[in-house]
Amino acid sequence: MAETNINHYAAKDFKSDQEVRWCPGCGDHGILASLQKTLAELDIPKEKYVFVSGIGCSSRLPYYMNTYGFHGIHGRAAAIATGIKIANPDLMVWEMTGDGEIYGLTKGQYSPTSKKGLTTKTSPYGTIEEPFKIGELTIGANGRFFARTVDYNLQLSNEVYKEAAKFHGTAVVEVIQNCVIFNDGTHDAFTSKENRDDNTITLRHGEKMIFGKNRDKGIILKDLKLRVVKIGENGITEKDILTHDAHEPNPGIHYRLAGMSLPEYPVALGVIRAISAQTYDAAMMEQHERVQARSKIRTVDELLRSGSTWEVK
Repeated sequence: MAETNINHYAAKDFKSDQEVRWCPGCGDHGILASLQKTLAELDIPKEKYVFVSGIGCSSRLPYYMNTYGFHGIHGRAAAIATGIKIANPDLMVWEMTGDGEIYGLTKGQYSPTSKKGLTTKTSPYGTIEEPFKIGELTIGANGRFFARTVDYNLQLSNEVYKEAAKFHGTAVVEVIQNCVIFNDGTHDAFTSKENRDDNTITLRHGEKMIFGKNRDKGIILKDLKLRVVKIGENGITEKDILTHDAHEPNPGIHYRLAGMSLPEYPVALGVIRAISAQTYDAAMMEQHERVQARSKIRTVDELLRSGSTWEVK
């Protein structure tokens, strides 16, 4: 059955009257456009959306959305978003944040995802820390939904944002984004036109893990390790290529896919993991109802007079 747009929204309905003040060429422009298109196609009443952010360039986004929004402080966007969702589970809460959300200045310092050895204002001799991968962090923390997209690919972003919005629970989407000021071209090895086909793989549930300009490369599992193979060589056929199962409860394969990186592997895009489970806000409501049913206190007056009480004269 074809989707119907009861509210007749268009992307422009989610554009605010604020001037978009990002640098020309910033990946945030593409992210904003994809989100506005996604919201229009989801056909959820506009008053149901809330955008929450912290500090940094990406955190200006709530100003540019014609929805409810909350501009928080460094490192507290997740806490604010959680509180909003618990207080009103009917709302669809979107949190926008960057990898620089570390209580530091957002003026060119290195972040937890910066490549080892990167020279910045706060690492003049090169970083000595191993960067973490957001996908591995999410899945390692028992996250149920993880997806990855890139700023320039509005179609894939739209697809991923829709799946995240429809997911019941916390959905984490990593957007590979270019910064023209502090880190221009850092992702060119797999995002440039000449590299993207051979160096990225877009995963879709139920489809074979095939990639490459000629669609002749694939991923197999051998000796408990993911391996890149070429279809037609060494007897490899499409039947040997792994089929992506985003709904597999065991996180092992998803963890490996999320951690793939050049030069050994292509970078995985799309919805990597999507596992249904009870949501935090639903569990909170159930707990509240159980406690309320057992409680002997029914009014505020009974609460104030319960336990030890005293009078001040």
